[in-house]
Amino acid sequence: MKKSSLISLAALAGASALVLAGCSTPATEGDGDGGKATATRACVILPDTESSDRWENGDRPALQEAITAAGFEADIQNAKGDTNQFATIADQQLSKGCGVMLLVDYQGAGVAVTEKAKAEGIPVIAYDRPIAGADYYVSFDNVKVGELEGQSVVDGLKAAGKDPATATVVYMGGDPSDGNAKMFHDGAVSVMEAAGIKPAAEPAGVWDTEKSATNFEQVLTSLGGKVDAVWSANDANAAGIISILDKNGLTVPVSGQDASVAGLQNVILGKQTATVYKPFQLEAKAASDLAIALLNGDKPTADKTLDDGTPYIAVTPVLVGAADVQKVIDDGNASASELCTGDVAAKCAELGIK
Repeated sequence: MKKSSLISLAALAGASALVLAGCSTPATEGDGDGGKATATRACVILPDTESSDRWENGDRPALQEAITAAGFEADIQNAKGDTNQFATIADQQLSKGCGVMLLVDYQGAGVAVTEKAKAEGIPVIAYDRPIAGADYYVSFDNVKVGELEGQSVVDGLKAAGKDPATATVVYMGGDPSDGNAKMFHDGAVSVMEAAGIKPAAEPAGVWDTEKSATNFEQVLTSLGGKVDAVWSANDANAAGIISILDKNGLTVPVSGQDASVAGLQNVILGKQTATVYKPFQLEAKAASDLAIALLNGDKPTADKTLDDGTPYIAVTPVLVGAADVQKVIDDGNASASELCTGDVAAKCAELGIK
């Protein structure tokens, strides 16, 4: 699929997931702090630069382009992994005025910001990660992400001739302060345990390559160096896990998500069974469509809800194995020149990746 077709899919995804209810009325000026509030500004806070490179390299420019093309101002800032900075950015944005806030939560910092925004009558979109009290949630179908990860572990075990019911499988989840982590976990567990898998170990979840490596090494030692597969919640964690597997001369099925450069390279090399591909363009398109609708005074509804009743616009993810990596390149979300370096080059040639 070429980039142009990806954009068409984004439009289709937005049209199917987002329904505008009632009549559209122009947004009006508000009376927030200092009388500066304006309904023509979309205030966006991204979480960090460590959990994924998508925030700065993907989401920021995609949201910026869509919102400004619709005639609105986009104030997009990154909390850089600091909850205090998250709060400071929000206060600065609210003092200048926001017609809508689009927040990617970081360790729960989005909750207090959501409360402040709603107290001023500003709608809040929880983007990618759920936030208690938000008016809308836009993300990929996170339970489905977990299901795809779990299935890749089951399939990997079977391909290796291992019985899932007797296999030694380690669960390496994400940071529990991220509301998505539970959905990834629950989706993965539903598939793995239906196949008979019981976790041999499950350390505390994190979103950190080095901590995942440390945690997994400790688990591997406690298991006497025996492991048959690892459910990893994302590619960054998988990279840490794989570094320990490499150190011990082991290759076993490992899951992941994000279709990151490192993740795709590990998939190509056969060190990671698959990665769940979530084209950020689809998510950013759905979120910007929603933000623009709110700025225009529309009252959108969604076709799904979270357990707490929050309208949930869910985008469908895709599982990518070694034979599917070319699709990510064709979509413009990776490049062969970046992926096919060093010891990956020969495998790229073998798979016809270009």
